[in-house]
Amino acid sequence: MALFGLPPEVMRPVALTLNVLVAGLTTYRFYKAGHLKLSEAWPLLLLSAPLAFVGGTMVLPQEIYRPLLGGLLILSAGYLIWRSLAEPNRFSETETILPKSPALATGGIVGFLSGLTGIGGGVLLSPVLLQFGWAGIRKASALSAVFILFNSAAGLAGNLVSLNSLPNVVPIWAVAAVLGGLIGSKGGVDKIPSEHLIKILSVVLLAAGFKFIVY
Repeated sequence: MALFGLPPEVMRPVALTLNVLVAGLTTYRFYKAGHLKLSEAWPLLLLSAPLAFVGGTMVLPQEIYRPLLGGLLILSAGYLIWRSLAEPNRFSETETILPKSPALATGGIVGFLSGLTGIGGGVLLSPVLLQFGWAGIRKASALSAVFILFNSAAGLAGNLVSLNSLPNVVPIWAVAAVLGGLIGSKGGVDKIPSEHLIKILSVVLLAAGFKFIVY
């Protein structure tokens, strides 16, 4: 949407709406596959949803938050690529415990940024979970999916407070997003090897980072 020059007042509500649809589907699939336990997700969600609502009601100058977020995403991608090359098994599927207090703080910060920017937060949350060793790649994907679902819904609610309606392009793009979500969630749950998922995530982070800086 940024590449095609859509205005922010269209991008944010559309992105958040599509996030809700796709993240809902992905959350269900990861839950059914056993990669997601809601008892582990609640520390990330407790503060994030209300702060995402607050972020959704705010409008900051793009020259402030876009370069900052873009730089963080590019740094995260570089870190993941470096660690995956230096330690090939660094992000393998090992049993981990999500620390509650850091998860509360992380969820709140990322939730606020997700509502503020309209990106859902998963692209920021996943590298944090991986970098601190709080989750393997599939568990990080599952936690990010439910995080995106709750925070996009809260951010959308906050955004609608100021906009009062959704852009009329939502139904058309919703069909395409759900179809892509069906394919992507199937691969993420059980088809794509973990090392390939890390590479895909790194590319997504780089693309999103450069988009925030260049756009």
